[in-house]
Amino acid sequence: MVVLRRLDALLEPTKDAVMEELAFQRDEAGFTDWDETGLKDASGYVFYNTSQWTLQRLHDTATNSQQILQGNFEEYLNGFSPNVKEIIDKFNLKSQIRHMASKDVLLDVLEKFTSPYINLTPFEKEDPSGRKLPPLSNLGMGYVFEELIRKFNEENNEEAGEHFTPREVIELMTHIVFDPIKDNLPPVMTIYDPACGSGGMLTESQNFIKDEEGAIRAMGDVYLYGKEINDETYAICKSDMMIKGNNPENIRVGSTLSTDEFSGHTFDFMLSNPPYGKSWASEIKYIKDGGTIIDPRFVVRLSDYWGNEEEVDATPRSSDGQLLFLMEMVNKMKSTSQSTLGSRIASVHNGSSLFTGDAGGGESNIRRHIIENDWLDCIIQLPNNLFYNTGITTYIWLLHNNKEAKRKGKVLLIDASQRFSKLRKNLGNKNCELTKDHINEIQQAYQNFENIDRQGDEGLAAKIFSNHDFGYYKVTIERPARLKAQFSSERIAELRFDKTLRETMQWAYETYGENVYSDLNGIEKELLDWCEKNDVDLNAKKRKALVSAPTWKKQKNLLDVATHLMKTIGTDEFADFNTFSTLVDGELKASRSKLTVSERNAILQAVTWYDESAAKVIKKTQKLSGDKLNQLLHHLGCTVDQLPNYGYYPSGKSSEYIIYESQTDLRDSESIPLSESIHDYFLREVKPHVSEAWIDLDKTKIGYEISFNKYFYQHKPLRSIEEVSQEILELEKENEGLIMDILKM
Repeated sequence: MVVLRRLDALLEPTKDAVMEELAFQRDEAGFTDWDETGLKDASGYVFYNTSQWTLQRLHDTATNSQQILQGNFEEYLNGFSPNVKEIIDKFNLKSQIRHMASKDVLLDVLEKFTSPYINLTPFEKEDPSGRKLPPLSNLGMGYVFEELIRKFNEENNEEAGEHFTPREVIELMTHIVFDPIKDNLPPVMTIYDPACGSGGMLTESQNFIKDEEGAIRAMGDVYLYGKEINDETYAICKSDMMIKGNNPENIRVGSTLSTDEFSGHTFDFMLSNPPYGKSWASEIKYIKDGGTIIDPRFVVRLSDYWGNEEEVDATPRSSDGQLLFLMEMVNKMKSTSQSTLGSRIASVHNGSSLFTGDAGGGESNIRRHIIENDWLDCIIQLPNNLFYNTGITTYIWLLHNNKEAKRKGKVLLIDASQRFSKLRKNLGNKNCELTKDHINEIQQAYQNFENIDRQGDEGLAAKIFSNHDFGYYKVTIERPARLKAQFSSERIAELRFDKTLRETMQWAYETYGENVYSDLNGIEKELLDWCEKNDVDLNAKKRKALVSAPTWKKQKNLLDVATHLMKTIGTDEFADFNTFSTLVDGELKASRSKLTVSERNAILQAVTWYDESAAKVIKKTQKLSGDKLNQLLHHLGCTVDQLPNYGYYPSGKSSEYIIYESQTDLRDSESIPLSESIHDYFLREVKPHVSEAWIDLDKTKIGYEISFNKYFYQHKPLRSIEEVSQEILELEKENEGLIMDILKM
C-alpha cells in the first residue's frame, strides 16, 4: 500500500491530462491499442493509469458497501500500465484487497493512506496546517519495509533484514567508491547491484554522483542495474526506479546465481550487500553438473606449485554463497581497454569470506584469484551490531582493477570496529551507528593509504600489506610406514566380513552359522528386520550387498586364502614387512591364486600393524642417473644431498634410490608463508623433530586467507593479584552488609 500510494500520489496532478490523452486516442484517433508513449508523456512518468480512479477518489466516493469499493479498487488496479501491474502482481495486491474488503477494513485502510498529514512521495509537501512534510526517498522506503517486516513478521522470518543495509554503511561505501575518482568520472556511468533489495545502494549512489543542483558531475547519464530474488523488495526497487525516471527494465527479478541475467555486460561501479550465511544448495544444479562447473563465472585459472595453469573450482561451501556474488561482480568488471578507470567494487561480507576454506578449496581459490590479479584494494572492518538483523562482525571489501601506482601489489586493511556512536534506542540488533565524522575519518584513512597506529581503545587502525602476505603453501609432511606382520586365527577371522557391513554380517554368522552361504534367501527378511530394530543405517546399495551371495562368498574366499597362507608361512612375527610381503606374494603365485590387488591388500592389512621399531616399508626402488636425475632435481628445486627431504633415499647402490610407503595416519601438514622457502622451513621446523620425514611437493597447495584478529591484535595485560584480591575483599564486605540487612528485617 505504501508503494501504491507513492505511485498514485505522483499521478494525481496529471490525471486529467492522461484522461484527455486517453479520450483522444479512443475517440479521435480511433486507437484500439493504447499508444503508451502518448500516455507516458501525459503522465510525466514511465507509468500511467487509464482508469477514472485515484486512491483519493476511491476514498471520497466510497459508500458503506465494501463490495462496490472492492470492485472500484480492482478497476483502478487494472488501469495501470504493464510495468506497474507487474509490481501489483509481485505484492499479490489484488488478493490483499479482497481480503481487506471481506474483513470490512478496506475503507479504513484507504483513509489512512490518503491522509493529507502523511507524505509518501519523494517530494516535499505541506499538510493542511502548513507544516512541511519531508519526502520519502528510496532509502526511506527501505527503512519502511525493513521496519514493517521486523515488527510484524520477525518471529516467522529470521532473515527478514538480510537484504537491508543501514544508511551510514551505504554512505561510507559510496564515499569510498566515488570520492577518490570524483574528478575523473566517466561520461556515461553504469552501476550494478547483484542483490539490490529495495534499491537503496543504487539510488544513493546515483544521488551521490549528482551535485546539489542535480547536474551529473561528468555531464553524462547514470544507468542503474540490479537483480533481486525477493518479489516484494524487487517490486519496491522497480517502483522507485520508475519514480526517479530510471529504466525499470534494468531491474530484474530472480536468482543472480542461477541465471547470468546480465551476461556480456560490464559495469563501471558495483556496490552490494549480498546475503551471507545462506545456503545456495538449491542453485547448485545451475552451476555444477556432476561436480563439474558449467557456469564460467565460477571457474578461475590458477597455477599449481610448479607453475602449471589449470581451471579450478571457485565456489564456496553450499551453506554460504556470499562469495559467489563477489565472483559475479568480478566477472562484470570492465577491462582497462574498455575504460581507463576500470571498475570499482564495494561489497559487504561477514568474517567467513576472509578465512574459511582450506588451501585449494573454493573460498581460498576465490581469494587467491582476486589477490593475485591485484584487484583487492582495501578491506574495512565495521563495528559489531551495526546491522538490524545481526550483531556479527562485518567487512567492506573494496576491489579495483586499475589501482594507482602506490597501491599496486598492496592491500590496505582498516580496523574501524571501535569507531561508532551508541543509539539511544536499539533497532532490532542495531545498537550503534557511524556518524559523518566516523565516515570522513575512514574515508581519509583509505585515501591517505598510510599505516595508522591505534590511538586509545576506541581509535582507528590501518596497515598496508603486500599481496603475498596473505598467501601460504600448505605442505604435506610424510613419514615412512613401519609395519610388523603376523598371521593368527583372530586376525584373519575378520576377513569373513566386509568392513562396511561387519556388525550385521557378524551377527548373521553368529546366529545362522554356515546357513549364510547356503540359505541366504531364507534369512534375508530376518536379517533386514534386525538392521531396522538395531538402527543400522544401510543405503540401498549396502542392503543389496548384504543379502547378495557373492558378497558372502568373496569374504569367505579371502578367509580361506588367508588360512592357507597361515599354514604355509606360519604364525611367526615379522619385523620387516618387505620380507613378509615377498613370502606372501611367492605363496600366492605358487598356489596360482586369482586374488585381485585389492583383495591381496585386504589380507595384508588384516595381519599388519604400525610399530616404530619395525623396518621401513619399501614402496619401490628407482634408478636415477643422467637426464632423469637432473630432471628430478630441477623439478624439486634441490641438490642430490637434499633428495631424502623429498622422499628419495639412497639405497647404497650406485644411482639407486628407495621410495618408502607413507604412513597415512602419521601424515601431517604445515602452512608456510609464500615469502618463505619451503625447504628452509622444513629443515628448521620439521627435520630436527622428525628426522625421517619428507615433503611431498606434488601435494603442495597454495592458499590465501586474511586474519584481522592477528593483524590488529591488542594485548591486554592481566590485572595484578593485589587488585583482584582487593576487589574480592570489597565484594565480601558488600555481601556481609546485605546479609545483615536481611536479618534485621
